[in-house]
Amino acid sequence: MDMHNPAHPGELLREYIPADMSVTEAAQRLSISRQALSALLNGRSGISAEMDLRLADALGTTPGFWLRLQIQRDLWEAQRKRRLKVKPFPKAA
Repeated sequence: MDMHNPAHPGELLREYIPADMSVTEAAQRLSISRQALSALLNGRSGISAEMDLRLADALGTTPGFWLRLQIQRDLWEAQRKRRLKVKPFPKAA
């Protein structure tokens, strides 16, 4: 499946947080530090399984939603940076 620069999950998360809610308040509601949420929102950190569950509880999304977004982003970045030539395994007889 070809992907074209999927958004970092933090970009989408910004749209889920109400405009009148501060990062500090959102972080408190998620029981994480303001710095951790800021890093996520600004694409400096990724979604963990624990964060996925916190976001699912806070936002009413399904468990795994945020992790799938993170995996798509990680895979796109890995494909873009891949430089090593891998030799296929021989076919089993």
